[in-house]
Amino acid sequence: MARLADYFVLVAFGPHPRGSGEGQGQILQRFPEKDWEDNPFPQGIELFCQPSGWQLCPERSPPTFFVAVLTDINSERHYCACLTFWEPAGPTQEAACTEDAAVREENADEGGPVQLSPATAGPPGQLFAPKTLVLVSRLDHAEVFRNSLGLIYTIHVEGLNVGLENVVGNLLTCIIPLAGGSQLDSVEDGVRTISLGAGDRQVIQTPLTDSLPISRCSVALLFRQLGIANVLSLFCAALTEHKVLFLSRSYQRLSDACRGLLALLFPLRYSFTYVPILPAQLLEVLSTPTPFIIGVNAAFQAETQELLDVIVADLDGGTVTVPECVHIPALPEPLHSQTHSVLSMVLDPELELADLAFPPPMASASSLKMQDKELRAVFLRLFAQLLQGYRWCLHMVRIHPEPVIRFHKAAFLGQRGLVEDDFLMKVLEGMAFAGFVSERGVPYRPTDLFDELVAHEVARMRADENNPQRVLRHVKELAEQLYKNENPYPAVAMHKVQRPGEASHLRRAPRPFPRLDEGTVQWIVDQATAKMQGAPPAVKAERRTTVPSGPPMTAIVERSSGLHGNSARRLEVVRNCISCVFEGKMLEAKKLLPAVLRALKGRAARRCLTQELHLHVQQNRAVLDHQQFDFVVRMMNCCLQDCTSLDEHGVAAALLPLVTAFCRKLSPGVTQFAYSCVQEHVVWSTPQFWEAMFYGDVQTHIRALYLEPAEDRDPTQVCRDPWNPSGGRWLVPGSPSALQQVGEAPAEDERSALDVASEQRRLWPTLSREKQQELVQKEESTVFSQAIHYANRMSYLLLPLDTSKSRLLRERAGLGDPESASNSLLTSSMAGSVAESYDTESGFEDAETCDVAGAVVRFINRFVDKVCTESGVTSDHLKGLHVMVPDIVQMHIETLEAVHRESKRLPPIQKPKLLRPRLLPGEECVLDGLRVYLLPDGREEGAGGSAGGPALLPAEGAVFLTTYRVIFTGMPTDPLVGEQVVVRSFPVAALTKEKRVSVQTPVEPLLQDGLQLRSCTFQLLKMAFDEEVGSDSAELFRKQLHKLRYPPDVRGTFAFTLGSAHTPGRPPRATKDKGPSLRTLSRNLVKNAKKTMGRQHVARKKYHPPGWEHRGPPPPEDEEDAISVSEELEPSTLTPASALKPSDRMTMSSLVERACCRDYQRLGLGTLSSSLSRAKSEPFRISPVNRMYAICRSYPGLLIVPQSVQDNALQRVSRCYRQNRFPVVCWRSGRSKAVLLRSGGLHSKGVVGLFKAQNAPSPGQSQADSSSLEQEKYLQAVVSSMPRCADASGRNTLSGFSSAHMGSHVPSPRARVTTLSNPMAASASRRTAPRGKWGSVRASGRSGVLGGDVGSRLAGRDMLAPPQANGAPPDPGFLRPQRAPLYIIGDKAQLKGVRPDPLQQWELVPIEVFEARQVKTSFKKLLKACVPGCPATEPGPSFLRSLEDSEWLTQIHKLLQVSVLVVELLDSGSSVLVSLEDGWDITTQVVSLVQLLSDPFYRTLEGFRLLVEKEWLSFGHRFSHRGAHTLAGQSSGVTPVFLQFLDCVHQVHLQFPMEFEFSPFYLKFLGYHHVSRRFRTFLLDSDYERIELGLLYEEKGEPRGQQACRSVWEYVDRLSKRTPLFYNYMYAPEDAEVLRPYSNVSNLKVWDFYTKETLAEGPLYDWELAQGPPEPPEEERLDGGAPQSRRRVVWPCYDSRPRAQPDAISRLLEELQRLETELGRPPERWKDTWDRVKAAQRLEGRPDGRGTPSSLLVSSVPHHRRSLGVYLQEGPVGSTLSLSLDSDQSSGSTASGSRQAARRSTSTLYSQFQTAESENRSHEGTLYKKGAFMKPWKARWFVLDKTKHQLRYYDHRVDTECKGVIDLAEVEAVAPGTHTMGAPKTVDEKAFFDVKTTRRVYNFCAQDVPSAQQWVDQIQGCLSDA
Repeated sequence: MARLADYFVLVAFGPHPRGSGEGQGQILQRFPEKDWEDNPFPQGIELFCQPSGWQLCPERSPPTFFVAVLTDINSERHYCACLTFWEPAGPTQEAACTEDAAVREENADEGGPVQLSPATAGPPGQLFAPKTLVLVSRLDHAEVFRNSLGLIYTIHVEGLNVGLENVVGNLLTCIIPLAGGSQLDSVEDGVRTISLGAGDRQVIQTPLTDSLPISRCSVALLFRQLGIANVLSLFCAALTEHKVLFLSRSYQRLSDACRGLLALLFPLRYSFTYVPILPAQLLEVLSTPTPFIIGVNAAFQAETQELLDVIVADLDGGTVTVPECVHIPALPEPLHSQTHSVLSMVLDPELELADLAFPPPMASASSLKMQDKELRAVFLRLFAQLLQGYRWCLHMVRIHPEPVIRFHKAAFLGQRGLVEDDFLMKVLEGMAFAGFVSERGVPYRPTDLFDELVAHEVARMRADENNPQRVLRHVKELAEQLYKNENPYPAVAMHKVQRPGEASHLRRAPRPFPRLDEGTVQWIVDQATAKMQGAPPAVKAERRTTVPSGPPMTAIVERSSGLHGNSARRLEVVRNCISCVFEGKMLEAKKLLPAVLRALKGRAARRCLTQELHLHVQQNRAVLDHQQFDFVVRMMNCCLQDCTSLDEHGVAAALLPLVTAFCRKLSPGVTQFAYSCVQEHVVWSTPQFWEAMFYGDVQTHIRALYLEPAEDRDPTQVCRDPWNPSGGRWLVPGSPSALQQVGEAPAEDERSALDVASEQRRLWPTLSREKQQELVQKEESTVFSQAIHYANRMSYLLLPLDTSKSRLLRERAGLGDPESASNSLLTSSMAGSVAESYDTESGFEDAETCDVAGAVVRFINRFVDKVCTESGVTSDHLKGLHVMVPDIVQMHIETLEAVHRESKRLPPIQKPKLLRPRLLPGEECVLDGLRVYLLPDGREEGAGGSAGGPALLPAEGAVFLTTYRVIFTGMPTDPLVGEQVVVRSFPVAALTKEKRVSVQTPVEPLLQDGLQLRSCTFQLLKMAFDEEVGSDSAELFRKQLHKLRYPPDVRGTFAFTLGSAHTPGRPPRATKDKGPSLRTLSRNLVKNAKKTMGRQHVARKKYHPPGWEHRGPPPPEDEEDAISVSEELEPSTLTPASALKPSDRMTMSSLVERACCRDYQRLGLGTLSSSLSRAKSEPFRISPVNRMYAICRSYPGLLIVPQSVQDNALQRVSRCYRQNRFPVVCWRSGRSKAVLLRSGGLHSKGVVGLFKAQNAPSPGQSQADSSSLEQEKYLQAVVSSMPRCADASGRNTLSGFSSAHMGSHVPSPRARVTTLSNPMAASASRRTAPRGKWGSVRASGRSGVLGGDVGSRLAGRDMLAPPQANGAPPDPGFLRPQRAPLYIIGDKAQLKGVRPDPLQQWELVPIEVFEARQVKTSFKKLLKACVPGCPATEPGPSFLRSLEDSEWLTQIHKLLQVSVLVVELLDSGSSVLVSLEDGWDITTQVVSLVQLLSDPFYRTLEGFRLLVEKEWLSFGHRFSHRGAHTLAGQSSGVTPVFLQFLDCVHQVHLQFPMEFEFSPFYLKFLGYHHVSRRFRTFLLDSDYERIELGLLYEEKGEPRGQQACRSVWEYVDRLSKRTPLFYNYMYAPEDAEVLRPYSNVSNLKVWDFYTKETLAEGPLYDWELAQGPPEPPEEERLDGGAPQSRRRVVWPCYDSRPRAQPDAISRLLEELQRLETELGRPPERWKDTWDRVKAAQRLEGRPDGRGTPSSLLVSSVPHHRRSLGVYLQEGPVGSTLSLSLDSDQSSGSTASGSRQAARRSTSTLYSQFQTAESENRSHEGTLYKKGAFMKPWKARWFVLDKTKHQLRYYDHRVDTECKGVIDLAEVEAVAPGTHTMGAPKTVDEKAFFDVKTTRRVYNFCAQDVPSAQQWVDQIQGCLSDA
């Protein structure tokens, strides 16, 4: 029984003590005056009576009623029912408030109570003061309070004849029954009718269960005011401990809203600040940092504006405002959407029927009270679904004397599948849930509706999920029960209470509310108290029972775990693997292990593993051998690596007993347990994990303590199940019926710990005091012993095996401070040892050990403190524990030292045998293999990504460092891939970046030290060192790599040290002398150059490549400066060739043999004779002015200059150009005779100054002025040297074309330039169609409009809008016949402000180009795009985005665009000077591309070699500098200018695949080897440096053995003879063809050189290695049986597809060679066979005049000659085109018509190199030739071809099939021969002669002596010309 009301208080208005204009409440009277012992009087009640402040009011307002709630210090709530009415103010009250009328009125308006009706004022000036009747109670019966206070007010107002003292006395002495009426004996006990003695009657019904909140209509009102979404937001906010503020003008609404929100939170109790009505004076409470639910009058809304973290609900406006900084986690799906839909069904039942055509008659809507209960029922269901199975996660830590219960939060989240859910995580961490556990976790207590629901109705709720009607039915059932709880007996609810009459408050009251007689009231109270004391005490009858646990948990959403969904098959694999391990079948286990490690990503497999391992533990111990131990540890580590710090899925918990069970014997007395190998996981350093584990084990032992003796068993065996801490059963998700215990099926009658606890709590009161004491002691000692056990366990898992690994321990989540509930272990400073508890007797502990030990001791002590305090361990026991912990730790450290020592002696695990790489001849190992793992580098193919294919990476193997390469060889770690050898290597010289990384290996889940090596050949080695590789070995590897990558000078590179024994650190051996001639030559050259340099006048300091003797320290400036020759040169330095000294003559002859000279002769730019005798008829001459490299060190010795320029003038011209690189001719068009010149960029006082200052120079000329004049003369000489000088007056410059002409849709014919020097041009000019090839299908005309001139078109950074959509230049017809004879392509930055002068003979074209550093930056980005370095799973930009960011293709686009422009200008007859940067990077790229596009010769293998030798090597591209080949270049980095040029060639090759004799592989080969330093070709920066080192002429006269090739060209030649590797079978060029490729980025393709790799043998560019070991021939018969299958699998990224499956022609050629070998004939060279096939095809096509070939490569449809669909010049009738490499010339150049044009388009080679009878035949005739050994002499028809530098022979004169070729480049000597056996007998002996080549001696015999002499002279002449 309980009092209905504790206090009655009368509060009236009183003046404020500080006279502030506002009043304050004064308690006039309170009853009883003495405080109740069990319930003191609440302070501050007067503030809550008038929450808006006490103010006088000018009008009489109607009475108001509301209930305020006060919370006392014990968290007890006091309900203060306040009824306020107004009385006329007395004089003292008025005086107190007349001081500030304005304030008073304002306050009255703003803060006065709500006015319900217009009130009439009293007498003028009359004020009214509020007076409040307050009833204070601990019970929430608001209606009874309203009626009771209303009755008192009615008696006063109506003047009823009833004593107010009696009414108040009766009210205070009214006793009502407590909750639980339905469980009492009669209705009368549950329902109380009371009367206050005024003829009234009230019925009070107590709720059936006091734990269920009473909500009346408050929840329904809340939803009506705010709506579903807003209420759900508030609900989540309150549960996740946010601040919630309600605003309304009605106090009663505020109370109801707060009550409603609390009712929704049931079964959780809100435990923070709860003030439904907050007085104005206490508004600062809103700034509190703690969560709250508070209601405030809307009048104070302005004061709440600045609250930044408060959620404001405006009840009157229906809005909820959530600040930006507040995040309210939402309910987990699908619960959120389900709840939302059910709420809408309850609130709006018509919604479901709204769309029906024939809606049923509407049922009557629920009453507000019923709707309120339905809404609560929805939330009750929600909590039951959220917390379903919570009792299975309770840990019963103590039963007696009071239950101590802990909740295993991690297991609950894991089982529910809500580990990531923010909402539930916060709810479980909140105070409300902690209260829920302590209140509802008790196993023996009264139960209520929620207990029943969560235990018995969960299955029904899951079944009903998808049936809204059944859900609604369930909601209504629950609502009925809730309603019945509040109104158990609706029939007896009859009230009879008097109310005041209408508008009674307006009547003038006879008198103020009287003062009551305290004595009378007190006497009534005392009487009732005395009567109560005599009565027996009313004990609250509780019906306590065992709380049902309900079904085990299931996940809220059954999620399939995607990739790692653990099918039964996966679990079977795990079981099989473990069986194999324990049965000793190690090979089987090894095969299964990768699949097991993959399966262990899934939860069920991890659980399966722990179960299986438990089966192999006998008596808590399982001793394994070393291999078994390693397998078990690997699987454990794999299990643990995905565990979070809280171990939600209980994997670490299940493994904890196992890691102390599995062990191996290291030596007698020394055993290593598994825990020493699985320590590096974050879960072990998380205090929450250890606490949950501890409580779980304590529960197991406590349960065992109370089980019946029959059930008794070894406590350690009772419940090892971490998944179900309640002890007993647990559920495997996905198998609803599978109730299993780890290791064994549970007995049906097995009782859980909660059942045992419930039984014990029931028996507790019946036990004797001694028995109770005994049980308490037993429990306490159980907890204590577990604490000692856990101190040991924690030391096992926290102390590292090797104390030097303490840094690893620190780096783990860290053993941090416990207050921060972060899962951390370690404080940042561990230096302070635990002095008081950790006694270091020796005084000199190892610092690191001491550190680790101290940290572990502190961590364990903190843990012990927490769990023992919570579990009720006595303080004596706790002190004992603190003393024991340091000893436990110290003992364990000593044990570990022995284990560590012994484990080091273990033989290493049998690891895969290291595979030694194949090495090149001369390549030597510098460092033997270091065992490493090669990890995926971001390219998906190798890792078995989306492209399919096996997971070749990660691979286990070793990395080797040789003098030439870094090589990894190994095998995939996944044995399922098969035993494929994985090789990845790159030249040491290609290394661009090396960085240390921390990586995770496939074997060790922990981070290991690793190394990432990136190369500019697009290989990346991302390696993790094996544990056996010490840090010193790894460091040695890095140092040696660095030493090899950056040798002190170029003589230390592999190309030079090849063949010499290489020892790291020893200086490379000096190069062997090449014979006296070479030595003399080099010495003379360098000596003369230095003599010349010594006499020079130093004009300016400028870069030039330093000499060898100065390559180390920086040279003195005066000694090594730029070469600027002075005006007065001594005669000896510039003598004409006739006066050359003998040694100089030898230099000259050597220079003449260089590639450039051969090319100049081919182009008709002068020969040796013409250069020395200066034949004036030639416009250009070869000048030897730079033969000593005195003018420009980076130029070749011989240069082409205008005939009219004297050598000494060149000195002065050179000063105007950077690096003295003055303009020289490098190519001449055979048709238009326009020349291409190249130079360095201009100095400011050069031609730019000449253009800028047009006024005449002053008389006192400076040296620079004279140079400028010389330069002007020089350019004038170039213009004059052209065959046709344009008329300056009538010429139209490039910039002057009108746009009208540009818009012409008809291509104008090409200007006819017919000169005698080139008959081909004359015939070509008769063609009406524009010449040249385009990379697309083209109709009759091209309608491009060129806006502006070519110069401006190229000037902008984006090159402005290109005239054609795909980047092709406009139709060449736009170039008028009148144009500038010379265009200078210069850098826009240099030519800024230059005005072209119309009187000059040249025009400037300023363009904006990129610099070398931009190439370097772009290349770096390209490398990262193509080989990212990190797996694709990690977030990062996509490949295409990275490629775009690199701007590499943009640079290719610009190069091609500029080159095509120059080609156009040259083709139209204007000469072009390319003068960009220093003249050795972009200039070289442009000039080379222009020649390649213009001249078909350079598109042959021989021609391309010549082009590279001439433009890149001779003209001084700085290969060593750009490739950072030596230590000096280390800081500058790799700038692959040459690679960019090759990429441009590759782009052209793609668009014109039939125009190139070489294959795309040739370009890749050069791209690889120009940085590899395998050959000497691409070393050093200029010819001068090569001569200085003796490289330039070493090839001549050297004995050729099987030594390694020093020149890349020699290597290519040798290889080409063996295999058509570099040959393009589609080669079918058109004569004199100019290519114009499309250059837009959209037309460019990413070169597969950047993206493709083969892991079978590494890069394919070292052909000897790429061949692989010889495979047994497949034709071998086994026992004479059938041949083996030739089928094999070709894997992407692993095999080289072209090698695995060669193209058809290569296959046929191979087959032919094989058949010849089988027949015993020496196999013919592939080239000879191919040439014969071509010739046969040509002959076959000849009888038919139309020339339709029928043999090889025939296409019967119009064949597009270009890969991008290139249009052939065909007529309307389609023609059959041949892809043949040759065709006859019968149709002639004059033929017309579509058929002839088609034939013409397939005509083959460059005009002067035909292989049929129109070949270039310098000399021909019959010679007898002796065959090979033992073969006879035969007469053959020999042809000497000076152009191709060949001696060919045929069977007879008309034979078109070449039978053999002698390459004159291989000829060493031509000598007289002797008559040998079998020779023709009639011939004179002097007619015999021999030709000696590098491979053999050929014996020849002519028909007579003169013809023999003629042959010898011709051959020797050919040799000397070359």
